[in-house]
Amino acid sequence: MSQLSVREATDDDHEAIVDLLTAAWGGSVVVAHGTVYDAATLSALVAEQDGRIVGLLTYTLADGDLEVVTIDAPARHLGVGSALLTAAIGVARDARARRLWLITTNDNLDGLRFYQRRGLRIVGVTPDAMDAARAVKPWIPATGDYGIPLRDELTLELRLD
Repeated sequence: MSQLSVREATDDDHEAIVDLLTAAWGGSVVVAHGTVYDAATLSALVAEQDGRIVGLLTYTLADGDLEVVTIDAPARHLGVGSALLTAAIGVARDARARRLWLITTNDNLDGLRFYQRRGLRIVGVTPDAMDAARAVKPWIPATGDYGIPLRDELTLELRLD
């Protein structure tokens, strides 16, 4: 197996990005903190191995903050998510961002473990936020990972200043 690399996405990656987003999110539309994103149009980092895209992180950079909108590593426990998050932190530092932050859901226990082990902290909880998200994406399930009711958004951040 060849080495994993992470790079900024290019226009040539669009089809692979849409495929990854569709597999992970049911399409490219993502709803977080009351904002609707078309993640396929955002800035993105892709992880590559053996000439294939094996992971994706989409983000926005505004007001001195880098928001991770999506992070997807379909093959887990191979370092793809870590490599993508490390690269995003590098992008944030290069942009002199104050923080890197993201939204996840209350059922994402694996994600919470992943983010906290990499220095992010829970800084906010928005109870019942998923009800509003379902108004835009009605196919968001009522029950998430591990049979946990999918209700709340959690905000995590890594301070960079």
